[in-house]
Amino acid sequence: MKATTSGADIGTGSRGPRLGPVLVGVSVGLLALLAALPALPGVGDATLFTLTLMLTSVAVAVNWNLTGGFTGYVDFGHAAWFGIGAYTTAILMSLQANGPQIGWAAPTAIILGAVVAGALAAAIGRATMRLKGPYFSIALLGTFVAVREIVRVSGGLTGGGVGLTLPPYLNRPLFYYVQLALVAGLVAFSWWLRSTRFGAALVAIREDEVGAEMRGIDTTRLKVTVFSFAGFSTGLFGGLWAYQNTFVDPDIAFVEVRTVDAVMGTMLGGLGTVAGPVVGTMTLFWLRELLWVHLLDYHLIAQGVLLIVIVLFLPRGLVGMVDPRGTSITTMWRRWLGRRPRGDESWKEP
Repeated sequence: MKATTSGADIGTGSRGPRLGPVLVGVSVGLLALLAALPALPGVGDATLFTLTLMLTSVAVAVNWNLTGGFTGYVDFGHAAWFGIGAYTTAILMSLQANGPQIGWAAPTAIILGAVVAGALAAAIGRATMRLKGPYFSIALLGTFVAVREIVRVSGGLTGGGVGLTLPPYLNRPLFYYVQLALVAGLVAFSWWLRSTRFGAALVAIREDEVGAEMRGIDTTRLKVTVFSFAGFSTGLFGGLWAYQNTFVDPDIAFVEVRTVDAVMGTMLGGLGTVAGPVVGTMTLFWLRELLWVHLLDYHLIAQGVLLIVIVLFLPRGLVGMVDPRGTSITTMWRRWLGRRPRGDESWKEP
């Protein structure tokens, strides 16, 4: 399934007014605030663990946006790469030989987990990214389910349904700062990629893939390349998550909601933009926490209603609302009701 977005990105070198300096200033301020949080009074390990989980969600959404937002190929199985990275890391770190543990060092295991996730993403992407429309989305969803079941039945290697336990290393500030640095680097890479010829070619694929091919763009190679990188990067954060969680099993490493959160966060912030996945995922994360506390029995219903509101009234996301060329809430409301805003005479024939 291909997603399209009619709005131009903000601060990414696209046509129209550029808000690069503004976004850079806001980004630097937000990064400084997040970096200073552990030093604030009252911020303990529990708070840092929650913030680290938020950063993990942001990273997954940014990686999903590379495929779903930039190229328009909606990946319903993106969480598979997260689980593969987590399990590869866990397997390497928990290796045993006749009793004593001979596990690999954490940095090496995490990097190899990301490499395995990226390699599998490349292989599966080469086989599936020739599909069009919903067939690609369904194929990736099937891949996710198949990988989870393979992990579940491979008891000798993965621990099956019992899972694997990693050597504990509970240093919440270290995990937090590592995640923060990696997320900042990933967002910077996404901004740089969007401003390059490669990124422009990805957007051309999203807007008109046939036209891009006619202009000499090797669409399959570009799609597989960005898909592989997204798998590698997501697997890297999966390995970090497994290490700080100290335990993995199929039901927590491979969960559909991780992909759903990436899709919702990206749509809420702005599909195909650089800042969108960050803004949308952080907003969704804390909104969910509030819904969980105040609407425990109905939080899933509230989340579904939120998704409907996003689709109907915020097609360009929160980032699109601050674009000078964006559409006002009143205009979107009137259009949804079938009324034309005052002064809009575009319906008249020339």
